Amino acid sequence: MVLQKHIQLIDKQLKRLKSEGLSVGFVPTMGALHQGHISLIKASKKACDITVCSIFVNPTQFNDKTDFEKYPITIDRDVELLHDAGCDILFLPSVKEIYPKGLANSNKIDFGFLAQTLEGEHRPGHFDGMAQVVERLLRVVKPDKLFMGQKDFQQQLIVAELIRKRKLKTKLVTCATVREKDGLAMSSRNVRLHDEARKQSLIISKTLKAVKRKVSSSKAAIAAIQKWGYSQLAASPGVEVEYFEIRDATNLKPEVDKKKKLVALTAAKVGGVRLIDNMLL
Repeated sequence: MVLQKHIQLIDKQLKRLKSEGLSVGFVPTMGALHQGHISLIKASKKACDITVCSIFVNPTQFNDKTDFEKYPITIDRDVELLHDAGCDILFLPSVKEIYPKGLANSNKIDFGFLAQTLEGEHRPGHFDGMAQVVERLLRVVKPDKLFMGQKDFQQQLIVAELIRKRKLKTKLVTCATVREKDGLAMSSRNVRLHDEARKQSLIISKTLKAVKRKVSSSKAAIAAIQKWGYSQLAASPGVEVEYFEIRDATNLKPEVDKKKKLVALTAAKVGGVRLIDNMLL
């Protein structure tokens, strides 16, 4: 695995590889890697000749300075995991490398409702910062395929819109959420859960699974099932619910019926750690 820290050098390397007719897959991350990330690396390796992973903790997508400061940094372990997974190139840029003119974004995309609801409502500015860095990385790597996880459901919808609006020649591949054996969605934040909070967090995936069963087998209206899901989490010890919503899976609009492709999405704090999860219904 080759480690690159500078745009000029990775650009030169990738141009050479592409001139040889090799396809490039890309997995952008903020580090603190887990098996969910590694599953994306494996998906890229299966679909593309060359796999690039980036590790960059992006300051512009944190609306909470404390959250940014607490974000786990495990670079030595990350490098080892990527090496063992067969990643070809690791791009490890500095903030100055990604934002040479500063953090201000003068070329924002208006994603409309897609970025204003759910996470957008609870984390103002988050998606502007996320889109800003993803576009920057895509213009550096110029991958044939971009691999992202379903766990960040709203994020991957916005990235798809980013690719469309900017007319980038990259195909987005969304991969299924990887879960622990007990159902908890893998996340870099999970390491911050103390033992009791770790147990309490299991209600999230259990509720999502129960909601999925209700949607497919119950005659209850979507609004009633959504209310039930919220109440299940709200009544659970140690869980502070931010939202529990059932939405149209294509555009996140709340006007849904059971004939549409639906997704249940939730965010909650457990033991002071903010967790998100979702499940297609």
